[in-house]
Amino acid sequence: MNVIGTIMRAYAGAADLRAMQELTQRVWSPASLHHVGDLAWGRFMYSPELVDWPIALWEDGGRVVAWGWAHFPDELKLQVDPARSELADDVLAWFDELAGGGVREFDVLDNQVELREAVARHGYERPEDAPYFAYHARSLLDLPKPELPEGFTARAVRGEEDLANRVAVHQRAWNSTRVTAQSYRDVMAAWPYRSELDWVVEAPDGEFVANCHIWYDEGNRVGLIEPVGTAPDFRRCGLSRAVCLAALHALREAGAGMAVVSPRGDEVYPIPQALYRSIGFQSYARTHTYVKKDPA
Repeated sequence: MNVIGTIMRAYAGAADLRAMQELTQRVWSPASLHHVGDLAWGRFMYSPELVDWPIALWEDGGRVVAWGWAHFPDELKLQVDPARSELADDVLAWFDELAGGGVREFDVLDNQVELREAVARHGYERPEDAPYFAYHARSLLDLPKPELPEGFTARAVRGEEDLANRVAVHQRAWNSTRVTAQSYRDVMAAWPYRSELDWVVEAPDGEFVANCHIWYDEGNRVGLIEPVGTAPDFRRCGLSRAVCLAALHALREAGAGMAVVSPRGDEVYPIPQALYRSIGFQSYARTHTYVKKDPA
């Protein structure tokens, strides 16, 4: 097979992202590290100057069979077709050459045995105390109904007319201005964004105070929750739970059978995991961070 690797310093093209998503969708299972939605969110949530991260694509007959995405300065994401598992070594070697030394990190799910063996071959080691993410899944059968305080309402985003308020609640919830009106406009234009799966809670005065967005992979009938947030002044009122349930009901109406989410699993940030488990999500896998340090 003739496999061609292409390296692009400026990762800005929608066509490249769709090629990466096609592979991710084609091989997706609950044992997968990536979902088409987290690729779109990771690419477009920040302005281009903040995500000028190199990629490499390995193609066979015009179809991507592996990709690497270097989140500088030290993190690698990759996807490899299981039928070409040996390409993981090529992606890791590409990252080594690109990084030029220094500390490198790579996350692997505990059920990805071949990938764990590959990173070990390339000199990565697993610290015992590293933070990790817990992968959760939930069937969309028997969803509880969302319950909101009196005067609060949950609804889907109405496109451009809600853009400024949608960005504002995200910025308040995450205490960050890196998601901007333009970057979120790009998110809304990306596949597979659907406004009917982008939900907010409105306070009695019309202010957006909580949000939950779900990315729907129609081919696999699975939605990814990413991101969720509540403005600080409105926390501990059940709004995150309510907006997630409202969005999950909309996801079921869209034809999905399952939802997944991957909050932190360690004790540093316990609240998101407790939230998702309270609405029926169950953990089925976790990440392990592997670290590589070149000799001084």
